[in-house]
Amino acid sequence: MIDQTNNNNNNNNNNNNNNNNNNNNNNNNNNNNNNNNNNNNNNNNNNNNNNNNNNNNNNNNNNNNNNNNNNNNNNNNNNNNNNNNNNNNNNNNNNNNNNNNNNNNNNNKNNIRIHNELNDGKLLNEKGELNQCGFSTKAIKEYERTSIKAKNYRIKEWDYYFITNSRIGIALTFGDIGYIGSASVTLFNFDEPSYKTQSDLTLCPFGKFNFPNYPHTIQKLKYHSSKIKLSFENIKDDDNEEEIIKHLKCSSKNFDGKGNELIIDIKLTNLPKDSMVIATPFDNYPTSFYYNCKTNNMVAQGTIKLNDKTHLFNPENSLAVLDWGRGVWPFEFTTWYWGSLSCRLDDDRTFGFNIGYGFGNTSAATENMIFLDGIAHKFDEIKFEIPKKTDTGEDDYMNDWIFTSNDKRLEMTFKPIINRYENTNLLLIKSTANQVFGNFSGTAILNDGTIINFKDKLGFAEKVCNKW
Repeated sequence: MIDQTNNNNNNNNNNNNNNNNNNNNNNNNNNNNNNNNNNNNNNNNNNNNNNNNNNNNNNNNNNNNNNNNNNNNNNNNNNNNNNNNNNNNNNNNNNNNNNNNNNNNNNNKNNIRIHNELNDGKLLNEKGELNQCGFSTKAIKEYERTSIKAKNYRIKEWDYYFITNSRIGIALTFGDIGYIGSASVTLFNFDEPSYKTQSDLTLCPFGKFNFPNYPHTIQKLKYHSSKIKLSFENIKDDDNEEEIIKHLKCSSKNFDGKGNELIIDIKLTNLPKDSMVIATPFDNYPTSFYYNCKTNNMVAQGTIKLNDKTHLFNPENSLAVLDWGRGVWPFEFTTWYWGSLSCRLDDDRTFGFNIGYGFGNTSAATENMIFLDGIAHKFDEIKFEIPKKTDTGEDDYMNDWIFTSNDKRLEMTFKPIINRYENTNLLLIKSTANQVFGNFSGTAILNDGTIINFKDKLGFAEKVCNKW
């Protein structure tokens, strides 16, 4: 990363503590009485300095090799003290006038690691290990269940959709997690905070549902039982054969326990150019992996019918997100954090994000991305700060959360409305999930420096602990 500061006034103070390798320290002092103090405990040490005028004191105490700091000081009394704690940082300070004070303490700020981008090709090698770890904005890896070198009961495959117009919401889940298959539907009311879930389980599906290998190709998934009928179908758009329409249907008799049937019929269009795609390994388990695609800001249109009431999803105010997951998870407790937002800004542009961690070893890449009008902007680390209860120290999910990124490009708060809490113990499967829905407010800085402000936009954030 390059941190370039152009200072046009006097007395610029840039404090540089260079603790890593490959930082360049070349001090060209063209005027009198310039003092460059770089983490100095002693004075008047001259190290490789080109002094063109009188009385230049360069005191350098470098803790690592090959540190280069290029400071071009054209006037008097400039003190350049820069604290840089990361590798390969070039600080070019062009100070053209006197008496400017710039104290830059850069601790992991703007010095973000490079994330590995995925290439086309097979997801797994002949040993069932990931060929490559990293991220992409397209599902370009070839996932094949038959290439997995694990028992059928260890393989996890699921499709999860959440659709909302900010007043009501629907979550549709269909999954094969080896020991069991599951289908569920949840109806949310955000005006009068409440939710209702109907779910159904089937034992040991072991791949019989034929989950597709890609998220956005022509396909159809179906689940039929006495409790739930569920259908996820990707079809071609009659008006544009290059576009895909996702047609989601669900019905559940006696959904509310009062004999009323829930009927859902929704189409998702305008699939964005970019999605979040990641291939993640798990430490100490070479044939375990997580291949995931999350697609935000799909436009939703359709109806929800229950108890003689019809709720409408209109394209102007309704958006959807898909969580498409495939992989093999270690049979041990794993805690993950995930947050998602799909919304329209005040100027009608689509905006959203996918954030999270805990899904394996993310040293090759994180899954943190922001989307503006379908274009992805990659972020590094983002931290979920869940408040604690003062009496027990436990997570207080219904008080305001804070989210922050290590490069300060995403800062936001989250005000909860509903906590969708689930606690499952089925011997081989244990899960505690707090999926909290609420309003995000904050500021995001995109790759090109564009600042996006957003306020009270409905999304969700969750903390889940699974052993499955």
